[in-house]
Amino acid sequence: MNKKLALVTGASSGIGLAITKTLLDLDFSVIGISRDFSKVDLESDSFEARSLDLCDFHLYPKLLKDLKNNPSLSILVHSAGSGEFGMHEDINFDKLDRMLQLNFSVPILLTHFFLKNLKRNSGHIFFLSSSTATKPSPLASAYAAGKAGITHFADSLWEESRKTGLKITTIHPDITGSTLFYKNSWFQEDFNTPGSFLSPEDIAKAVQFCLEQRDMISIRELKLQPGYHKIHKK
Repeated sequence: MNKKLALVTGASSGIGLAITKTLLDLDFSVIGISRDFSKVDLESDSFEARSLDLCDFHLYPKLLKDLKNNPSLSILVHSAGSGEFGMHEDINFDKLDRMLQLNFSVPILLTHFFLKNLKRNSGHIFFLSSSTATKPSPLASAYAAGKAGITHFADSLWEESRKTGLKITTIHPDITGSTLFYKNSWFQEDFNTPGSFLSPEDIAKAVQFCLEQRDMISIRELKLQPGYHKIHKK
């Protein structure tokens, strides 16, 4: 019997890589999507890396066509994302445009590409949103708006699709350490204060928890936060 197949975006680092490893441990076959896998060493016959800039929407039919009607495709994880933080008028225009595409347009369009097949397969879609999506977020207004939009999309799609057996889960992580997410930001996780940030493995365990529920039980939302609220200003 063929293994069930998962597609994970942003699979080359951080949360996406942690989720990929967890799915492989759960005996899924995984196809990971990222622009660059040169620093990834996953020695598994069940993993395939596909290099793709997700913002090049016109490439989806060419590079993902073989998956569109694949009867094994059961999981779609939207983990790819970027963050630009600061006063809105000070954020670089091109970086702002790319962030909004990656965080908002990409999950919607990629879901559209695979949705009929995932419904047929009683699949599961995971949207990696953010804790900023649920509250006013100064110095992250555009980032929070994109994440809030994708949360609302997931909620609406669930109501639209729930009778098909499709499961949809939105995960709202707070600040997460050991990733490249904050490399160009003015702040990062505070490594000197244990308990002030999540790990990518925490989010991966949340995905596993959702997958372990019985059929027709859908964990709709999870919000993960560390015990302390503290960041380190660079």
